[in-house]
Amino acid sequence: MKRHGEPLLFLMFHFILACGSAAETQQTTEPPIPALVAGQVQAVAPAPKPELTQPLPEEPTVPVFTSSILPLSAETQAAMLETGVWKEGCPVPLEGLSELHLAHHSLDGVQTGLLIAARVQAEGLVQVFGTLFENQVVIEKMRPAHEYGGNDHKMMADNTTSAFNCRPVEGGAKYSEHSYGHAVDFNPLWNPYVRGERVQPPGGVDYLDRSVEKSGLVREGDVVVQAFGAIGWKWGGLWTRSKDYQHFSATGK
Repeated sequence: MKRHGEPLLFLMFHFILACGSAAETQQTTEPPIPALVAGQVQAVAPAPKPELTQPLPEEPTVPVFTSSILPLSAETQAAMLETGVWKEGCPVPLEGLSELHLAHHSLDGVQTGLLIAARVQAEGLVQVFGTLFENQVVIEKMRPAHEYGGNDHKMMADNTTSAFNCRPVEGGAKYSEHSYGHAVDFNPLWNPYVRGERVQPPGGVDYLDRSVEKSGLVREGDVVVQAFGAIGWKWGGLWTRSKDYQHFSATGK
């Protein structure tokens, strides 16, 4: 007997199998979305905040004393010859002099000055100016004589600290100690030469009161006198007939 319902049942059976396979395929390829309960909000983990680092404060820079002792450069020698700061007959030859490049405290901060002195005195002077630097003694300027044409009055008026200058003593004919490179004039405007009513440089009259406490103004027993005294140099501020407050020398003259 022919069964007319078999084809229909056969088709329905395969249709059910196909739907089941499709459902299984969807479940394996797409994970189910979790259901939210009414009134709830799905929590989202916050993004981690970047760590803030505070920069360390910079430590203040401490000035360091620097120095160098060099032979006279060709440029320096030419300038000294041109200006007459050194000439034939001077008591020390050019090769007996040295350039001293020295750090010092000025009114505008730390500067590097140039001092020309006898080669045999160079190391001792580096010691002196190193002590003055450590004690923050003010040296307004430190420039060589040839930059002023060897004019001692201009150098004093400009308050420049200097050493070598082949010239006679003030009011005399014989060579000064500066001609040997054995003397230093220190802040000469603030530390003038005084003999009676005479004051050199004239602007030094504003600094005759030696009781004033001013860095770079030399007073008996202060750090400047002690620093030069440590290498055996003597101070003109202790002279009797005159007072040369700016003058330090190896011989005391």
